[in-house]
Amino acid sequence: MCGIIGCVLKAGSVAPILHKGLKRLEYRGYDSAGIATVYNGAIYLKKDSGKINEIHARLNLDNLPGSIGIAHTRWATHGAPSQVNAHPHLDCDERIAIVHNGVIENFLELKEELMDRRHTFRSKTDTEVIAHLIEENLKSGKNLLEATIAAVRRLKGSYALAVISSLEPDKIVFARNESPLIIGFSDSANFVASDVAAFIEHTRKAVFLDNGEAGYMTPSEFRIFRIDSGVEVEKRVIELTWTVEEAEKSGYPHFTLKEIYEQPHTISEALKAQEKYLDLLTEFLDRGREVFLLAAGTSHNACVAASYMFSKIARLNTIPVIASEFIENYGRSIGIDSIILAVSQSGETADVLTAVENARMTAATILAVTNVVGSTLTRVSRAYVLQNSGPEIGVAATKTFTAQLTVLAQLALRLARRRGKLAQYEIDELREELRKLPELVEKTLMISDKPMRELAKGLANARSIFFLGRGISYATALEARLKVMELSYIPCIAYPAGESKHGPISVIENGYPVFFIAPYDPTRKHVLGNIMEMKARGAKIYCVGTEGDNELRENSDWWLGLPKVHEILSPIIYVIPFQFLAYYLALERGFDPDKPRNLAKSVTVL
Repeated sequence: MCGIIGCVLKAGSVAPILHKGLKRLEYRGYDSAGIATVYNGAIYLKKDSGKINEIHARLNLDNLPGSIGIAHTRWATHGAPSQVNAHPHLDCDERIAIVHNGVIENFLELKEELMDRRHTFRSKTDTEVIAHLIEENLKSGKNLLEATIAAVRRLKGSYALAVISSLEPDKIVFARNESPLIIGFSDSANFVASDVAAFIEHTRKAVFLDNGEAGYMTPSEFRIFRIDSGVEVEKRVIELTWTVEEAEKSGYPHFTLKEIYEQPHTISEALKAQEKYLDLLTEFLDRGREVFLLAAGTSHNACVAASYMFSKIARLNTIPVIASEFIENYGRSIGIDSIILAVSQSGETADVLTAVENARMTAATILAVTNVVGSTLTRVSRAYVLQNSGPEIGVAATKTFTAQLTVLAQLALRLARRRGKLAQYEIDELREELRKLPELVEKTLMISDKPMRELAKGLANARSIFFLGRGISYATALEARLKVMELSYIPCIAYPAGESKHGPISVIENGYPVFFIAPYDPTRKHVLGNIMEMKARGAKIYCVGTEGDNELRENSDWWLGLPKVHEILSPIIYVIPFQFLAYYLALERGFDPDKPRNLAKSVTVL
């Protein structure tokens, strides 16, 4: 995700420290960067799109004056990567500068209100509204901390932010809700950052802010308060023991594991997709004579799951298609009544873009789910929704899969409501299930890590592994197969469980590992029969099912019970144990899980 660093020094120039802090945050991924400082009653600002080294070569970030400042690396969510959309952002009078991570869900209504009050906006970002809200609050006589707290009380969504002002030139104000923010302090400087990697070279003393907290720092102190009540909070000081490299990974040994554990947050962010864009895509999907779900790799597996979602609750038939096969299979049969929903994390996948360009030539409507504003896919689409999962450093997509499914599930639910295919109580129940997803994923992470780590030790020498599921769990089996194969290099097979007897069962021999993905849904009774077929031929049965399903547990050689979840959301929960399995198998076999051989994060060649 985006990166924040703020610093206030007792003496000296802050810009070089902020510049170096930004470099430490590069691993998080970004498309623009900038620094603002306060000096002699004015704010000084330098920012641009591009890499930090390129921006520094053009603008010289180190010569900004002053001993207090804030800096930011941006991953675009509102507004394409550009100089004007880069952070920090200013108020109308350029007396306030702000940097922000997160997504403000109600920024459009706040922006309209502020424009009615004659505020002038320069950018397309959601962040800029915060600067203008603070400006408005300062007019009523509040100090910077009071004005910031009053502003964030009006925000809906997630934020970690740092604010400076020429009106209070020795102070950084900060606030947090759902996006991480950490204080670092030493005898010579105080820091605020989204990641300890930004300041760990300067101090190892840190305080981690909790949701709903705000405060300020000067060169000699920092104080923290509850946003809702204004009550001051005493915080525990942590002595960091991480190396710089460990700090970049938040203490995890690999980015892959870090990103697996980030999924409660990234799913929460995916649930904040802008409603007007979700509604727009829903309207287009409802119009189409035929709807194709177009993707490659992990995103294709998400589309397979989505095809079950759309059919199950919205009664819409959709066709998931591997992008590289689309032109040969459907290129001559699509036309003006065809809808293409392209799904791509990067928005630059060559197979997807080639297929999309072919479809555009037939006047088909192009829609998209992607993670990168300003990517080619966003430019060629009629409408798109962002998955809001931030950059993914590990080559194997983990949080991408679950974030994409969270967005696609929201589309399916809106389409079901539009088409009148669900009763209101069913819509309300599914909305509640979506709301609880981050909590369920958090629980699943805790349940799954240790069992899969132990299991990997016994499977590290497997010649191949079988993954089976029925219904939407077939998509989970596909993604489990892909993750294990990508990271461990073990050949894997994934099939619909009901199809296994039509050929694949011939490979089963005594002790052969077969995984069943078996949530307690309408397919579960048939899965039990498939388990018996495999057991009769000597397979060793590994089953991931719903906690409390004792019948499946008794018929399995190995069992993992997961929280109960609505069947259309089950891949989001049930894929997590297999992400862990793939990661730990890679370690057991001596491979780097962050950099599997022969693979690239974004496949931009045909």
